[in-house]
Amino acid sequence: MMTPRECFHAAMNHEQPDRLLLDMGKHIGSIHRREYVKLKQYLGDDSMVNENLILDRMAQTVVPDETLLQRFDIDFRWIVPNWVQVTERNDVPGYIDMWGVPYKAAADWDHCVVDGAPMRQATLETIDDFQWPDPNDPEQFRGLREKAKHLYENTDYVIGADAIKAGVLMNALQMRGYDQFFMDLVIDKEFAEALMDRILDRLKQMWSRYMDEVGPYVQIAYVTDDLGSQSSLLISPKLFRDMLKPRMKELHDHIKSCADVKLMFHSDGAVLPLLDDFVEMNVDILNPVQTSVSGLEDTFALKEAFGDRLSFHGAIDVQQMMPNATTEELEQEIARRIYDLGRNGGFILAPCHNIGHDIPPENVVTLFEKARELGKDPAALKTIAERGGSYFTSHRVA
Repeated sequence: MMTPRECFHAAMNHEQPDRLLLDMGKHIGSIHRREYVKLKQYLGDDSMVNENLILDRMAQTVVPDETLLQRFDIDFRWIVPNWVQVTERNDVPGYIDMWGVPYKAAADWDHCVVDGAPMRQATLETIDDFQWPDPNDPEQFRGLREKAKHLYENTDYVIGADAIKAGVLMNALQMRGYDQFFMDLVIDKEFAEALMDRILDRLKQMWSRYMDEVGPYVQIAYVTDDLGSQSSLLISPKLFRDMLKPRMKELHDHIKSCADVKLMFHSDGAVLPLLDDFVEMNVDILNPVQTSVSGLEDTFALKEAFGDRLSFHGAIDVQQMMPNATTEELEQEIARRIYDLGRNGGFILAPCHNIGHDIPPENVVTLFEKARELGKDPAALKTIAERGGSYFTSHRVA
């Protein structure tokens, strides 16, 4: 039987591994702290003690306990950069992140929302006066080498380098303000390029230090930057190709020059028109395959069109399906996505996004247990998949 790491290498070479790869626990792919408590109570497992070990302060997700990862037979372990250069706010509950972006906590810290744009008034003359994050802060990656080395030498798990917050576009949008930066891309290209170039330079420096620490031990580097909405792209393909694609490719090329890793790129939304561009941007794995959005519902067609050039991570919807599906519907959806995307390797099943507290804990358990079961039984998988289409075949997306 292949180890998780051997399965990963086979899958990335578009060869059929002898088991389905399962993932949970990274940035944009973990579990909300309230859902974690509900799941702990449902399982009756007092060894799950990480409900206050926050992974992502904005989303209020937690780092899953090792006992839970083992219970669900998760094949991945993620190395997470330390939260650094963060200031707690005194005016309202919330914080200011390393890029100077203020966040405000919603009621009872359910989640946090962006609450201002520190560079809204900046100009080309003042852009360098901004207090930029220190890319050489030694605290950001302190202790990560030892953790990665231990996992590499003592386990067979696939080891991933989790994201450094966001990428070029999302950082620019949050620092400048969404409305203002979208206008900059069209009417003030010089400023937009100057801002993105400064963000890119610091991200490259951070990734250099990051890979210096964990590069010899990890198999994946994870980069995030949202480019789509539920129904369309956030900007035109031409504007993306002119302004964003060269910088994203430069970041990806830099990361892969620092370590022998597969690059997993996260973008929510309807990004089908850009998938050829993603291949050219040195992307190996597309995350999250958001099946509730326009263009990505038909995962069979997606695999047919791009399966020889991209691998896929995710495909289990948490917006509509996981909160509302019956056990039978959930089983059908799991089988459909494995059947469509798992042919000839190149697929890692995972939630499309964070597991929110609107999802019944029994559906979380069913997801991972049924996925593991079906991943080992091709005949049963084929029978269930051929019963019908996906969850969204019979449920209109709101």
